Amino acid sequence: MPPAASGLTIGERVAMARKVAGLDQHALAQRASYSTSMVRAVEQGREPASPAFVAAVAKALNIEIQELYGQPYRDLLDDDGGVPGLAELRTLFAEGSYIQAVEPGPVGEIRNELELVRQMRQDDKARQAIARTPILLRQIRGMEESAISGEDREEALRLLAQAFANIGLMVYGFGWMTLATQAVDRMETAAENAGALDLLARAANYRSLLLLSYAAYDVGESLVDRSLNLLDQGPDTESILAVRGSAHLRGAILCARNSNESRAREHIAEARAIGAKIGRTPSTYDTSFGPGNVEIHDVAVSLEVGDPGRAARDGSALRIPADVHSTRAGHHWQDVARAWVLSGEHSKALKALNAARRVAPQQTRYHPQVHETARAIALAERRKSDSIANFTAWLGLKI
Repeated sequence: MPPAASGLTIGERVAMARKVAGLDQHALAQRASYSTSMVRAVEQGREPASPAFVAAVAKALNIEIQELYGQPYRDLLDDDGGVPGLAELRTLFAEGSYIQAVEPGPVGEIRNELELVRQMRQDDKARQAIARTPILLRQIRGMEESAISGEDREEALRLLAQAFANIGLMVYGFGWMTLATQAVDRMETAAENAGALDLLARAANYRSLLLLSYAAYDVGESLVDRSLNLLDQGPDTESILAVRGSAHLRGAILCARNSNESRAREHIAEARAIGAKIGRTPSTYDTSFGPGNVEIHDVAVSLEVGDPGRAARDGSALRIPADVHSTRAGHHWQDVARAWVLSGEHSKALKALNAARRVAPQQTRYHPQVHETARAIALAERRKSDSIANFTAWLGLKI
Protein backbone atom coordinates (compact mmCIF):
# COMPACT_ATOMS: atom_id res chain seq x y z
CA MET A 1 0.00 0.00 0.00
CA PRO A 2 1.47 3.39 -0.94
CA PRO A 3 2.83 4.95 2.25
CA ALA A 4 2.07 8.54 1.24
CA ALA A 5 -1.57 7.65 0.70
CA SER A 6 -2.15 4.97 3.32
CA GLY A 7 -0.02 6.34 6.15
CA LEU A 8 -0.79 9.16 8.52
CA THR A 9 -3.96 11.21 8.40
CA ILE A 10 -3.83 15.00 8.25
CA GLY A 11 -4.84 15.07 11.90
CA GLU A 12 -1.97 12.77 12.85
CA ARG A 13 0.46 14.94 10.89
CA VAL A 14 -0.88 18.04 12.65
CA ALA A 15 -0.33 16.38 16.04
CA MET A 16 3.22 15.33 15.15
CA ALA A 17 4.17 18.76 13.80
CA ARG A 18 2.63 20.45 16.84
CA LYS A 19 4.64 18.28 19.23
CA VAL A 20 7.86 18.88 17.28
CA ALA A 21 7.19 22.61 17.68
CA GLY A 22 6.77 22.11 21.43
CA LEU A 23 3.15 23.30 21.51
CA ASP A 24 0.09 21.90 23.22
CA GLN A 25 -3.29 21.94 21.49
CA HIS A 26 -4.36 25.17 23.17
CA ALA A 27 -1.22 27.01 22.05
CA LEU A 28 -1.60 25.82 18.46
CA ALA A 29 -5.26 26.81 18.48
CA GLN A 30 -4.34 30.33 19.60
CA ARG A 31 -1.66 30.68 16.93
CA ALA A 32 -3.93 29.37 14.17
CA SER A 33 -7.01 31.32 15.37
CA TYR A 34 -9.11 28.18 15.81
CA SER A 35 -10.74 26.71 18.88
CA THR A 36 -8.92 24.11 20.95
CA SER A 37 -11.86 21.77 20.42
CA MET A 38 -11.41 22.03 16.64
CA VAL A 39 -7.69 21.23 16.87
CA ARG A 40 -8.48 18.28 19.12
CA ALA A 41 -11.26 17.02 16.82
CA VAL A 42 -9.03 17.17 13.72
CA GLU A 43 -6.12 15.45 15.46
CA GLN A 44 -8.42 12.69 16.69
CA GLY A 45 -10.00 12.24 13.25
CA ARG A 46 -13.48 13.27 14.38
CA GLU A 47 -13.55 16.33 12.11
CA PRO A 48 -12.16 16.55 8.55
CA ALA A 49 -9.53 19.25 8.19
CA SER A 50 -10.69 22.04 5.88
CA PRO A 51 -8.23 23.71 3.47
CA ALA A 52 -8.46 26.88 5.56
CA PHE A 53 -7.63 24.97 8.74
CA VAL A 54 -4.64 23.21 7.15
CA ALA A 55 -3.31 26.50 5.75
CA ALA A 56 -3.69 28.23 9.13
CA VAL A 57 -1.95 25.41 11.01
CA ALA A 58 0.91 25.23 8.50
CA LYS A 59 1.41 28.98 8.86
CA ALA A 60 1.25 28.77 12.67
CA LEU A 61 3.82 25.95 12.73
CA ASN A 62 6.02 27.58 10.07
CA ILE A 63 5.98 24.52 7.82
CA GLU A 64 4.95 23.81 4.24
CA ILE A 65 1.30 22.93 3.78
CA GLN A 66 2.31 19.79 1.85
CA GLU A 67 3.88 18.40 5.03
CA LEU A 68 0.40 18.23 6.54
CA TYR A 69 -1.28 16.92 3.40
CA GLY A 70 1.43 14.35 2.74
CA GLN A 71 1.67 15.60 -0.83
CA PRO A 72 2.67 14.84 -3.45
CA TYR A 73 1.46 11.24 -3.34
CA ARG A 74 4.62 9.94 -4.98
CA ASP A 75 3.98 6.23 -4.54
CA LEU A 76 0.40 6.58 -5.73
CA LEU A 77 1.65 8.48 -8.77
CA ASP A 78 4.29 5.80 -9.38
CA ASP A 79 1.58 3.13 -9.29
CA ASP A 80 -0.13 5.04 -12.11
CA GLY A 81 3.02 5.31 -14.21
CA GLY A 82 4.62 8.39 -12.69
CA VAL A 83 4.64 11.86 -14.22
CA PRO A 84 6.65 11.71 -17.45
CA GLY A 85 8.36 14.99 -18.18
CA LEU A 86 8.56 16.13 -14.55
CA ALA A 87 12.34 15.68 -14.28
CA GLU A 88 12.86 17.60 -17.52
CA LEU A 89 10.54 20.31 -16.26
CA ARG A 90 12.59 20.67 -13.07
CA THR A 91 15.73 20.96 -15.20
CA LEU A 92 14.11 23.64 -17.32
CA PHE A 93 13.17 25.69 -14.26
CA ALA A 94 16.71 25.28 -12.88
CA GLU A 95 18.08 26.73 -16.12
CA GLY A 96 16.41 30.01 -15.18
CA SER A 97 16.86 32.69 -17.83
CA TYR A 98 19.23 30.37 -19.71
CA ILE A 99 16.56 27.94 -20.91
CA GLN A 100 18.05 25.86 -23.70
CA ALA A 101 15.94 26.63 -26.73
CA VAL A 102 15.16 24.23 -29.56
CA GLU A 103 14.30 25.13 -33.11
CA PRO A 104 10.60 25.97 -33.22
CA GLY A 105 8.17 24.63 -35.74
CA PRO A 106 5.60 26.82 -37.49
CA VAL A 107 3.91 29.32 -35.19
CA GLY A 108 0.52 27.79 -35.91
CA GLU A 109 1.69 24.38 -34.70
CA ILE A 110 3.03 25.88 -31.47
CA ARG A 111 -0.27 27.64 -30.82
CA ASN A 112 -2.15 24.41 -31.47
CA GLU A 113 0.12 22.45 -29.12
CA LEU A 114 -0.38 25.00 -26.34
CA GLU A 115 -4.13 24.78 -26.81
CA LEU A 116 -3.91 20.98 -26.73
CA VAL A 117 -2.05 20.83 -23.39
CA ARG A 118 -4.49 23.37 -21.94
CA GLN A 119 -7.40 21.21 -23.04
CA MET A 120 -5.74 18.12 -21.60
CA ARG A 121 -5.44 19.85 -18.22
CA GLN A 122 -9.07 20.92 -18.30
CA ASP A 123 -10.10 17.38 -19.29
CA ASP A 124 -8.36 15.90 -16.23
CA LYS A 125 -5.28 14.64 -18.09
CA ALA A 126 -2.64 16.69 -16.30
CA ARG A 127 -0.08 13.88 -16.09
CA GLN A 128 -0.17 13.45 -19.85
CA ALA A 129 -0.10 17.22 -20.42
CA ILE A 130 2.98 17.68 -18.23
CA ALA A 131 4.85 15.18 -20.41
CA ARG A 132 4.31 17.40 -23.47
CA THR A 133 5.18 20.70 -21.80
CA PRO A 134 9.02 20.87 -21.52
CA ILE A 135 9.61 20.59 -25.27
CA LEU A 136 6.81 23.09 -25.88
CA LEU A 137 8.45 25.61 -23.54
CA ARG A 138 11.81 25.11 -25.26
CA GLN A 139 10.21 25.61 -28.68
CA ILE A 140 8.54 28.83 -27.57
CA ARG A 141 11.88 30.02 -26.19
CA GLY A 142 13.38 29.22 -29.59
CA MET A 143 10.59 31.22 -31.19
CA GLU A 144 11.49 34.18 -28.98
CA GLU A 145 15.21 33.96 -29.78
CA SER A 146 14.63 33.71 -33.53
CA ALA A 147 12.06 36.53 -33.65
CA ILE A 148 12.90 39.08 -36.32
CA SER A 149 10.38 41.78 -35.51
CA GLY A 150 9.19 43.22 -32.23
CA GLU A 151 5.74 41.90 -33.04
CA ASP A 152 7.05 38.34 -33.41
CA ARG A 153 8.92 38.59 -30.11
CA GLU A 154 5.83 39.91 -28.34
CA GLU A 155 3.78 36.97 -29.62
CA ALA A 156 6.44 34.52 -28.43
CA LEU A 157 6.49 36.13 -24.98
CA ARG A 158 2.69 35.98 -24.75
CA LEU A 159 2.75 32.29 -25.64
CA LEU A 160 5.53 31.72 -23.09
CA ALA A 161 3.51 33.44 -20.36
CA GLN A 162 0.45 31.32 -21.16
CA ALA A 163 2.48 28.10 -21.23
CA PHE A 164 3.96 28.87 -17.80
CA ALA A 165 0.47 29.64 -16.49
CA ASN A 166 -0.77 26.27 -17.69
CA ILE A 167 2.08 24.27 -16.17
CA GLY A 168 1.76 26.23 -12.94
CA LEU A 169 -1.85 25.18 -12.53
CA MET A 170 -0.96 21.54 -13.20
CA VAL A 171 1.93 21.23 -10.74
CA TYR A 172 -0.10 23.14 -8.14
CA GLY A 173 -2.77 20.47 -8.37
CA PHE A 174 -0.25 17.75 -7.57
CA GLY A 175 1.18 19.65 -4.60
CA TRP A 176 4.50 20.86 -6.06
CA MET A 177 4.18 24.36 -4.63
CA THR A 178 7.76 25.42 -5.34
CA LEU A 179 7.38 24.62 -9.02
CA ALA A 180 3.99 26.34 -9.10
CA THR A 181 5.51 29.50 -7.60
CA GLN A 182 8.38 29.42 -10.09
CA ALA A 183 5.88 29.05 -12.93
CA VAL A 184 3.96 32.15 -11.85
CA ASP A 185 7.25 34.05 -11.52
CA ARG A 186 8.17 33.09 -15.10
CA MET A 187 4.69 33.99 -16.31
CA GLU A 188 4.98 37.46 -14.79
CA THR A 189 8.41 38.03 -16.32
CA ALA A 190 7.24 37.02 -19.80
CA ALA A 191 4.09 39.14 -19.48
CA GLU A 192 6.10 42.17 -18.33
CA ASN A 193 8.56 41.78 -21.21
CA ALA A 194 5.63 41.58 -23.62
CA GLY A 195 3.98 44.64 -22.07
CA ALA A 196 0.80 42.55 -21.74
CA LEU A 197 -1.43 44.06 -19.06
CA ASP A 198 -4.06 41.35 -19.58
CA LEU A 199 -1.55 38.59 -18.84
CA LEU A 200 -0.16 40.51 -15.85
CA ALA A 201 -3.73 40.62 -14.52
CA ARG A 202 -4.00 36.86 -14.94
CA ALA A 203 -0.63 36.35 -13.24
CA ALA A 204 -1.81 38.36 -10.23
CA ASN A 205 -4.91 36.18 -10.09
CA TYR A 206 -2.85 32.98 -10.26
CA ARG A 207 -0.53 34.18 -7.50
CA SER A 208 -3.55 34.86 -5.31
CA LEU A 209 -4.45 31.18 -5.77
CA LEU A 210 -1.07 30.17 -4.35
CA LEU A 211 -1.55 32.52 -1.41
CA LEU A 212 -4.69 30.62 -0.38
CA SER A 213 -2.38 27.77 0.62
CA TYR A 214 -0.38 30.09 2.87
CA ALA A 215 -3.39 31.71 4.56
CA ALA A 216 -2.14 35.05 3.17
CA TYR A 217 -5.64 36.28 2.47
CA ASP A 218 -5.05 40.03 2.76
CA VAL A 219 -2.22 39.92 0.22
CA GLY A 220 -4.30 37.65 -1.98
CA GLU A 221 -7.18 40.13 -1.92
CA SER A 222 -4.81 42.96 -2.84
CA LEU A 223 -3.66 40.95 -5.86
CA VAL A 224 -7.27 40.45 -6.93
CA ASP A 225 -7.70 44.23 -6.73
CA ARG A 226 -4.51 44.66 -8.79
CA SER A 227 -5.85 42.26 -11.40
CA LEU A 228 -9.14 44.14 -11.63
CA ASN A 229 -7.37 47.51 -11.85
CA LEU A 230 -5.15 46.30 -14.69
CA LEU A 231 -8.18 45.00 -16.56
CA ASP A 232 -9.93 48.35 -16.21
CA GLN A 233 -7.27 49.76 -18.55
CA GLY A 234 -8.46 47.57 -21.43
CA PRO A 235 -11.64 47.19 -23.51
CA ASP A 236 -14.59 45.11 -22.32
CA THR A 237 -14.09 42.27 -24.78
CA GLU A 238 -15.44 38.82 -23.96
CA SER A 239 -11.92 37.66 -23.11
CA ILE A 240 -11.27 40.53 -20.71
CA LEU A 241 -14.69 40.06 -19.12
CA ALA A 242 -13.84 36.39 -18.51
CA VAL A 243 -10.58 37.32 -16.78
CA ARG A 244 -12.40 39.95 -14.71
CA GLY A 245 -15.05 37.43 -13.72
CA SER A 246 -12.37 34.92 -12.77
CA ALA A 247 -10.73 37.53 -10.52
CA HIS A 248 -14.03 38.11 -8.74
CA LEU A 249 -14.39 34.37 -8.14
CA ARG A 250 -10.91 34.20 -6.64
CA GLY A 251 -11.74 37.22 -4.50
CA ALA A 252 -14.89 35.49 -3.27
CA ILE A 253 -12.95 32.50 -1.94
CA LEU A 254 -10.23 34.68 -0.39
CA CYS A 255 -12.82 36.82 1.40
CA ALA A 256 -14.77 33.76 2.54
CA ARG A 257 -11.65 32.26 4.08
CA ASN A 258 -10.86 35.64 5.62
CA SER A 259 -14.24 35.64 7.41
CA ASN A 260 -15.70 38.38 5.22
CA GLU A 261 -18.85 36.75 3.89
CA SER A 262 -20.52 39.99 2.80
CA ARG A 263 -17.60 40.92 0.55
CA ALA A 264 -17.41 37.34 -0.74
CA ARG A 265 -21.07 37.49 -1.77
CA GLU A 266 -20.44 40.86 -3.45
CA HIS A 267 -17.71 39.25 -5.54
CA ILE A 268 -20.12 36.44 -6.47
CA ALA A 269 -22.77 39.00 -7.49
CA GLU A 270 -20.23 40.84 -9.68
CA ALA A 271 -19.13 37.56 -11.26
CA ARG A 272 -22.73 36.46 -11.80
CA ALA A 273 -23.50 39.69 -13.69
CA ILE A 274 -20.45 39.16 -15.90
CA GLY A 275 -21.39 35.52 -16.46
CA ALA A 276 -24.88 36.53 -17.52
CA LYS A 277 -23.41 39.00 -20.00
CA ILE A 278 -21.12 36.35 -21.54
CA GLY A 279 -23.63 33.51 -21.29
CA ARG A 280 -21.11 30.67 -21.68
CA THR A 281 -17.60 29.47 -20.82
CA PRO A 282 -15.33 31.10 -23.44
CA SER A 283 -12.21 29.24 -24.51
CA THR A 284 -9.97 32.31 -24.63
CA TYR A 285 -7.55 33.08 -21.79
CA ASP A 286 -8.00 29.64 -20.22
CA THR A 287 -9.95 31.04 -17.26
CA SER A 288 -12.68 28.35 -16.88
CA PHE A 289 -14.99 31.30 -16.19
CA GLY A 290 -18.66 31.11 -17.08
CA PRO A 291 -22.13 31.07 -15.50
CA GLY A 292 -21.71 27.49 -14.29
CA ASN A 293 -18.43 28.21 -12.54
CA VAL A 294 -20.02 31.19 -10.78
CA GLU A 295 -22.63 28.93 -9.19
CA ILE A 296 -19.93 26.40 -8.26
CA HIS A 297 -18.08 29.16 -6.42
CA ASP A 298 -21.29 30.31 -4.73
CA VAL A 299 -21.54 26.84 -3.19
CA ALA A 300 -17.86 26.95 -2.23
CA VAL A 301 -18.35 30.28 -0.43
CA SER A 302 -21.10 28.74 1.71
CA LEU A 303 -18.76 25.91 2.65
CA GLU A 304 -15.84 28.22 3.41
CA VAL A 305 -17.87 30.52 5.69
CA GLY A 306 -19.08 27.60 7.78
CA ASP A 307 -22.51 26.79 6.34
CA PRO A 308 -22.05 23.20 5.11
CA GLY A 309 -25.79 22.51 5.15
CA ARG A 310 -26.46 25.23 2.61
CA ALA A 311 -23.43 24.19 0.56
CA ALA A 312 -24.56 20.56 0.51
CA ARG A 313 -28.15 21.36 -0.46
CA ASP A 314 -27.33 23.99 -3.08
CA GLY A 315 -24.42 22.00 -4.45
CA SER A 316 -26.43 18.81 -4.84
CA ALA A 317 -29.25 20.67 -6.58
CA LEU A 318 -26.93 22.48 -8.98
CA ARG A 319 -27.20 21.43 -12.61
CA ILE A 320 -23.74 21.96 -14.03
CA PRO A 321 -23.75 23.23 -17.63
CA ALA A 322 -22.12 21.02 -20.25
CA ASP A 323 -19.44 23.61 -21.03
CA VAL A 324 -17.98 23.52 -17.49
CA HIS A 325 -14.56 21.87 -17.58
CA SER A 326 -14.22 18.40 -16.06
CA THR A 327 -11.78 19.53 -13.38
CA ARG A 328 -14.10 22.32 -12.24
CA ALA A 329 -17.06 19.92 -12.04
CA GLY A 330 -14.91 17.42 -10.17
CA HIS A 331 -13.81 20.03 -7.64
CA HIS A 332 -17.45 20.99 -7.11
CA TRP A 333 -18.47 17.45 -6.21
CA GLN A 334 -15.46 17.17 -3.90
CA ASP A 335 -16.71 20.26 -2.05
CA VAL A 336 -20.25 18.88 -1.92
CA ALA A 337 -18.93 15.63 -0.44
CA ARG A 338 -17.10 17.52 2.30
CA ALA A 339 -20.23 19.57 3.00
CA TRP A 340 -22.33 16.41 3.42
CA VAL A 341 -19.74 14.91 5.78
CA LEU A 342 -19.85 18.05 7.92
CA SER A 343 -23.66 17.77 7.87
CA GLY A 344 -23.50 14.15 9.06
CA GLU A 345 -24.88 12.70 5.80
CA HIS A 346 -22.20 10.18 4.92
CA SER A 347 -24.08 8.23 2.25
CA LYS A 348 -24.74 11.47 0.37
CA ALA A 349 -21.09 12.41 0.79
CA LEU A 350 -20.00 9.14 -0.81
CA LYS A 351 -22.43 9.71 -3.67
CA ALA A 352 -20.82 13.11 -4.29
CA LEU A 353 -17.32 11.59 -4.20
CA ASN A 354 -18.35 9.06 -6.80
CA ALA A 355 -19.71 11.90 -8.94
CA ALA A 356 -16.30 13.59 -8.67
CA ARG A 357 -14.61 10.34 -9.64
CA ARG A 358 -16.81 9.95 -12.72
CA VAL A 359 -16.11 13.40 -14.14
CA ALA A 360 -12.48 13.89 -13.01
CA PRO A 361 -10.91 10.59 -11.87
CA GLN A 362 -7.28 11.73 -12.00
CA GLN A 363 -7.89 14.90 -10.01
CA THR A 364 -10.07 13.04 -7.50
CA ARG A 365 -7.52 10.29 -6.92
CA TYR A 366 -4.72 12.75 -6.07
CA HIS A 367 -6.66 15.43 -4.16
CA PRO A 368 -5.86 15.58 -0.42
CA GLN A 369 -9.36 16.79 0.50
CA VAL A 370 -10.83 13.71 -1.18
CA HIS A 371 -8.57 11.49 0.92
CA GLU A 372 -9.62 13.36 4.06
CA THR A 373 -13.32 13.17 3.20
CA ALA A 374 -13.17 9.47 2.34
CA ARG A 375 -11.42 8.73 5.64
CA ALA A 376 -14.12 10.61 7.52
CA ILE A 377 -16.86 8.59 5.81
CA ALA A 378 -15.11 5.28 6.46
CA LEU A 379 -14.39 6.06 10.11
CA ALA A 380 -17.97 7.23 10.71
CA GLU A 381 -19.45 3.99 9.41
CA ARG A 382 -19.11 1.32 12.08
CA ARG A 383 -20.04 -1.31 9.51
CA LYS A 384 -18.21 -0.29 6.36
CA SER A 385 -20.10 -0.83 3.14
CA ASP A 386 -18.50 -2.34 0.08
CA SER A 387 -18.93 1.05 -1.62
CA ILE A 388 -16.74 3.04 0.77
CA ALA A 389 -14.29 0.15 1.04
CA ASN A 390 -13.91 0.10 -2.73
CA PHE A 391 -13.52 3.86 -2.89
CA THR A 392 -10.83 4.02 -0.19
CA ALA A 393 -9.01 1.10 -1.83
CA TRP A 394 -9.04 3.03 -5.13
CA LEU A 395 -7.45 5.98 -3.31
CA GLY A 396 -4.81 3.72 -1.77
CA LEU A 397 -6.08 4.42 1.75
CA LYS A 398 -5.68 2.00 4.61
CA ILE A 399 -8.44 2.56 7.16
